[in-house]
Amino acid sequence: MDFGSITEFLANKTILVTGATGFIAKILVEKILRVQPNVNKLYLLIRASNSQAADIRLQDEVYMRTTKLRKLSLVAHIVVRTVFWTQVLGKELFKILREKWGTKFECFMSEKISAVAGDTSYENLGITGHRLKQMYNDIDIVINVAATTKFDERYDVALGVNTLGPKHVVNFAKNCANIKLLIHVSTAYVCGEKTGIISEKAYGMGETLNGVVGLDIDSEKKLVDQTLSSLKASDVPEKDIRIRMKNLGDQRAKFYGWPNTYVFTKAMGEMLVGKLRGNLPVLIMRPTIVCSTFKEPFPGWVEGCRTIDSIAVMYGKGYLGLFCGDSTSVLDLIPADMFVNSIIVAMKDHINQSKLTVYQVGSSKRNPISLGDVHDILFRYFTKNPWINREGNTVNVRKGVVLSNILIFEIIFSLLHYFVQMVLILPNKMGDSSFLRTLRNFDKKLKMVTRIVELYKPYVFFKGIFADTNTEKLLITARENGLDENAFNFDPLCINWKDYFFNIHLPSIVDNLF
Repeated sequence: MDFGSITEFLANKTILVTGATGFIAKILVEKILRVQPNVNKLYLLIRASNSQAADIRLQDEVYMRTTKLRKLSLVAHIVVRTVFWTQVLGKELFKILREKWGTKFECFMSEKISAVAGDTSYENLGITGHRLKQMYNDIDIVINVAATTKFDERYDVALGVNTLGPKHVVNFAKNCANIKLLIHVSTAYVCGEKTGIISEKAYGMGETLNGVVGLDIDSEKKLVDQTLSSLKASDVPEKDIRIRMKNLGDQRAKFYGWPNTYVFTKAMGEMLVGKLRGNLPVLIMRPTIVCSTFKEPFPGWVEGCRTIDSIAVMYGKGYLGLFCGDSTSVLDLIPADMFVNSIIVAMKDHINQSKLTVYQVGSSKRNPISLGDVHDILFRYFTKNPWINREGNTVNVRKGVVLSNILIFEIIFSLLHYFVQMVLILPNKMGDSSFLRTLRNFDKKLKMVTRIVELYKPYVFFKGIFADTNTEKLLITARENGLDENAFNFDPLCINWKDYFFNIHLPSIVDNLF
């Protein structure tokens, strides 16, 4: 197979991308349009959610009354178009394309891209009528990137998007007359807290991490529906329902051996893809921790605080003088543009092959970096480039202490929190003194650090290394057959982590917050 012709391969293809307003999907869309302007069309599925178009109040208020995506109104399409232009093409990510096309940029984008109002949580992705028939006839490749990535998401939401979403995407793809490939983006951390070498193995239906039998996705859906109905029938406030649904997801995940709702529901999504695909060619792409772009379309593009970035930012702000983790644990990182390149190269290799292949795309096996290394880099970076707080003052960071014993950490923080609470509830004649304000701020920091440790505990003590046998074979084969590595590099060996953090990643996340 000629891997020097990847751009030619993309020409005249019609591709559906779900989760189009997400971080990875935007980079994927930009890459395809930049390297192959002769792609036939990109259908971008965008959830018709008014929270994504809050500036259009009238449309929002009308659309909020639509509880199911049975029939999309003109208003919904207006909302989707606005979301598309502001949350996708309005990003700095597309500046290279804007410069290339100049005044023709919007015309080019309108010709190549069709923003579709829909939701993977529904059958037929919530698309109806003529548009559905047209897409069934047009689409060659489906790339499912839609997901909710919150570790502690409500169970009903996570199950709908991360588990039932892939089911609906598979069924949609099987109805496409000219379908050649389905790519499902998952996460390497569906492995939970496994140790040792973690293989690129697909999940069997009902398989659990702790050997507990009885995992049945239909039963999980019924449990969610029954719980919600019971809570609403009892007039439980929405805030309490949200908490109960988050707790339910956490309980179900831990019952079957997963550390949180996110990876549990993503694992079940993989199970459904494998079970329902039939003869459909399928790739399951499992990235590790996706971070800012390494090279394309320019170094350091990122959105918000992603995964470990929350820890980096809190450290820079001086909140993490004491943290918990195993300094020897490997943090498996992969820049977003490298992951996108792996998707496109794998797409070329697997077109029309009626099999399921899993690719784990990361760096822990061939170019690892430890938590201790990252801690040292953070200290050096924020010492040299100190954070400026809201008051305009420089934040001086300390090297701090990383506790490898979670129990000791929890005891220390519990005692600190107890002490602060005791002081705050004592009668104080000074009123709202600066001391009390300082104490409240300290308590707020304690809660933030405790929350961060709780969420990331499975990963800062992680003892697994992700095998990337299939990914490495793909890279070797592609290189032997003419891969243009300037355009489609996904080899983590080329990354100098210290240079990447100092000159690309950390400056980008700091700038992103201002």
